[in-house]
Amino acid sequence: MSYIEKKYYNKINEIFESLSTLDNSLLNQLSKKSVKNINEIAKLCAKFNHNVNLILKKYYLEIKEMKDKLVIKSTLKFYYDLIDKLTDLVRNIENFQKIDPDYYKKLIEFIEDKDILINGKYKTICSQELTAFYDPTSRANLEKIISEKFLSKSKQYFTFGSLEEEIKKIAQLAGADYISIVPPSDSILEELPSALSAIIYSVLNEEDKAKLNQIGTELKTFLESKKYQVIIKTSFIITDAKLLFDKE
Repeated sequence: MSYIEKKYYNKINEIFESLSTLDNSLLNQLSKKSVKNINEIAKLCAKFNHNVNLILKKYYLEIKEMKDKLVIKSTLKFYYDLIDKLTDLVRNIENFQKIDPDYYKKLIEFIEDKDILINGKYKTICSQELTAFYDPTSRANLEKIISEKFLSKSKQYFTFGSLEEEIKKIAQLAGADYISIVPPSDSILEELPSALSAIIYSVLNEEDKAKLNQIGTELKTFLESKKYQVIIKTSFIITDAKLLFDKE
């Protein structure tokens, strides 16, 4: 292992240790089983997302040893799913203002089973992914499939997915630590009855709250350039149905 690889591997482990501390904070919030602390859960979700992105953008690419990549990727896979589950929790509370207690229970069990999942389910999945990516034959077959889809101009390249990624990229470049696109709540529909989606974003540091207006302005400019109706609220944007359906 080279000096830089060892240094970055240690950095990744430091981040994973900090994520374990966040795990405990999250378990404490979830154990309350209350919609009143959803802001704290959303902040923790943003911190998980920030740390995972830090590993991917700054450190992971320098790791060459396959066994080290497998350990890191398996842990990241767990946190990908955790972030998805937390985002879903935030969305449901935003929309319905209540959650089945079993929802909290299953999420708590998921976190408590972290080591078992990483060393079992996620290690198996990531081992297969790494093999497929680095094995010459598997890689050639994958590239052939991608090439054929591109040449046939498959419709999937022009669905909402690509627009969603562009929205998230703009928000992240503007300084957002957390961003999610969700269905509108009743309060949003009061502001814009035709709304079918809401873009929720936040920043981690209190000092960065001034960025919220900048993020909103950049997203508004982008969406309006695409002929979408947009309303900026304190910490989110609501858009009309065109955001979902005009790109067919």
